[in-house]
Parts: sequence; structure tokens; C-alpha cells
Amino acid sequence: MVPVLGRYAGLLTVGLLGLVVFGPLAVFLPLWSALTLGVLAAGVAGLALTRIAILKGRCEKLSGEVDLLSRRLLKVETAAATAAAQLRPESAEAALRAQIEELTVEFGLLSGIVRDLTGVVSAQDAEIARLNARPAAIPDLRAEIRAELAASAPEPVPAALASRPQAVASEAPPVTAARPIVPAPPAARPISQPPISPRPIPPRPAREPEGEAEIIRAFEGEGLEIHLQPVVTLPQRKVVAYEALARLRVGGSSAEPETFLPVLERHGRTTELDRRMLQRAAIVTRHLARRGSETMLTYGLSPLSLFEPGLLRELARMAADDPALAGLIIALPQASWRGLDAGQRSLLAPLRGRIGFSLDRPDDLRFDAAELAALGIGQVKVPVAMLLHPASDRDRLADLAVEDTAPALGRAGIRLVATEVGDEADVPDLIDLDVPFAQGSAFATPRPVRAEVLATPADAPVPPTEPEPERRSFRSVLRRAV
Repeated sequence: MVPVLGRYAGLLTVGLLGLVVFGPLAVFLPLWSALTLGVLAAGVAGLALTRIAILKGRCEKLSGEVDLLSRRLLKVETAAATAAAQLRPESAEAALRAQIEELTVEFGLLSGIVRDLTGVVSAQDAEIARLNARPAAIPDLRAEIRAELAASAPEPVPAALASRPQAVASEAPPVTAARPIVPAPPAARPISQPPISPRPIPPRPAREPEGEAEIIRAFEGEGLEIHLQPVVTLPQRKVVAYEALARLRVGGSSAEPETFLPVLERHGRTTELDRRMLQRAAIVTRHLARRGSETMLTYGLSPLSLFEPGLLRELARMAADDPALAGLIIALPQASWRGLDAGQRSLLAPLRGRIGFSLDRPDDLRFDAAELAALGIGQVKVPVAMLLHPASDRDRLADLAVEDTAPALGRAGIRLVATEVGDEADVPDLIDLDVPFAQGSAFATPRPVRAEVLATPADAPVPPTEPEPERRSFRSVLRRAV
């Protein structure tokens, strides 16, 4: 209100000055001409004052913007100086952490080597003790043989019959001289080299079941096959991953792992099974990478393979040489993850960040999301029966409620997969539990991998993806059109 009154006061002042200036001219001019000149002068003065006020407001606004810009520049300079001051300590800390991690891995490998040497030395000591104890048992055996020969020797001839040697010779049966039986020296047994790391091997039955030899022949031949079963999202049912399953063709029919896996465990062939399956899974993973697919591939390792350091080291070298294997995930049972020792942790450490880890075959729902994330596990697979139909109190007594399992794992970056889903009626219940992924015959059954995919060389390089189309400005497009 005050600026408006000031403006009108200025106009009135200018008008009065115009009357004062042009008043004397009123003697010579008519009255209406003097009034017209006064009004025009007042109008011109008002426009000038209005223009001055507008310019003044713009100057004040510009000054405020300059002040704001200067404060922002000062803030940016301060932040840059702070970042520059903190850059060197962070880089030094990161380098120190990398060195510590590398030393931890080296110590783990050295501990595994020492453990292997301890097992070899103890086995050799036992074999030497057994060989040293064997010569002491040989004299006892010879004494027993002499006692038996003495007991079976012919009785001495009586003195009354000694005078009749011819009669005795004719009446008595001929006696052959008994040769002393010398036992043959025992054959030297070759000292069997124990495995690199002692592992529990299931005992073989007293009588091998029928068909076991046929299973071994099929495994040693060309009977091993790899089948894939998709993992889908809920409720969209979009395929996001596959699981590699081992099948063995025996006698023209495909055998399930429940049939041939116990036989391979008794014969100590599970590590060979995992090695062959991992080679084929790597070929499938490379094939998916060549197609530009982000689909993951999971393979469940046998628990006994954790006791074979050579397999894990070979897998680490293979993952380090081929970045395309980032889409491969190895799964281990829940009991194996809980029973990891320092040596096994050191063997799994080089695989983190190069391939994925998964937990399957759980014994219960006692999942510690933070602990699983610290181990590098990014996926947990639980049978649908354990989620929807707990069979015992052990399944019910979990750290988390069933409806909270999927959200708790998801907050830790771990995805939950419901497996063995064979009934379509279970799908809505899984969606109600916020289970994001599912797998089972209700969605798709396992199918064998095509032969042309497995025929791809294992060391074939992954071609680079096609570059994105170059973005051009609209002005350049107009220039080319002209």
C-alpha cells in the first residue's frame, strides 16, 4: 500500500510542478491548453516512475539469484575439497582390505594342504605298523604247522618187532616221509594312496543289489544326461532360471538320481559325477550368454564334493578364466552350509562374486538371512510341502513365521524358490505367502538339453553383444535431409 501511495503522490507532485511551470503561460494560452499540457506532463512522469520501479524490482531479483548462485558454488567447492581430502584414506583402506582378503585365502589354502599332508602321513604310518606286525605272526603259524605234523606222524616201531624187519616190512604199510610244509610268503600289498582330503564314504552292503553293475557301466559309458527344469516367477510365470538335473540312461530308460546316486556314493564316484555335470552346465551357461539371455543356471553339488579340494579349485580357475560363468549357481544342502570348516570356506572364497551360491535340501526353516548373505548365498530353495504343509514340529518351530520367510530373505537380497510344485492348487497359496519364484511339474517338467548345444566347444569365446544404435540429434537428421 505504501509504494502505491508514494507513486500517486509523485504523480500529484509532477502535476503541480507542471501547473507551476505552465501556469504563467496560461496568460497567453487558453485555459484548456494549459490543463492539457499539465496532464500530459503528469502522464509522462508517471510512466517514467513506473519503469524505474520495474527495473528496481528486476535488479533486486537478479541480486538474489546471484547471491544464491554464489552460495551454491561455495557449497560445491567445500564438498569437492572434503572429497579430495578423504579420497586418499579410502583408497588406502580399500587396498588394505584387498590385501587382508588375499592373505586370508592363502592361509585357508595352506591349512587345507597341511590337513591333506596329515591324512597322508597318518595313513602311511598305519600301513607301516601293519607291515611291521606281520613278521611276528609268521613264527606262530610255523609252530602250529609243526604241531600238526607231529600229531600226524607214524608211531615208532616196537622192539619186539625190530628183530623181524622183513615181517614188519611185509605187514606194515609203507610209510612215506612227510615233507615239512613251509608257508608261502605273503604277497606284498600295494600301499593305496588315500584321497586328497578324508571324506565320509557310505559303507558298501554285504551283498551288492541287483543292477548295480549295470548302473556303473552306464555311468562309465555314455549314459549320463543333463536335463533342465525352468524356474518361473509368480504370478507372471516368466522363466528366469533353470536347474540342471542329472539323469542316467540304464537299459533304454532314464533313471532318477534317487536310483543311481546311492550306488555312485558307495563306489566313490560322486565327485566324477559333479565334474562331468559342471562341464556340461558350463556349456549351457555359455550358450545362454551367447544368446544375450540373463537366465541363471543352478546345479546341486553332492555334499561329498566339499571334501575334494581339487574339484573346487578347478571350478575356481574355470570361473576366473571365463566371465560368462557368472550365470552359474552351485547349490549345497543346508547341512553342508552349516558344517563348513575353515578349509572349505577358504576354497569357496575365490568363487564369490564369480558364480552364485544357493541353499537347497533344507532340514528346517531356521534361516538366518544375515548369516546366509555373509556366506554369499543369493538363493534358497524350499520344497512346497515344507512351506504349506509342515510335517512335524521341527518344521513349525522356526525362527521366522512361514509368511515372513520370503520378505525377510528378500530384504537380505536372497530370493526364495518353492520347489516340487506339482499341484496347481498350491500356486495361489504360494502367492499369498509372497513367494516370488517357483519350480515344479505344475509349470514344466525337466527336458534334456539338445545335442547341438552340448556339441559346442567348451572353450569357445563368448562373442561381444551388439552395440546400441548411435543416438543422433534431431538437428543432424534435418541437416542430412536437406
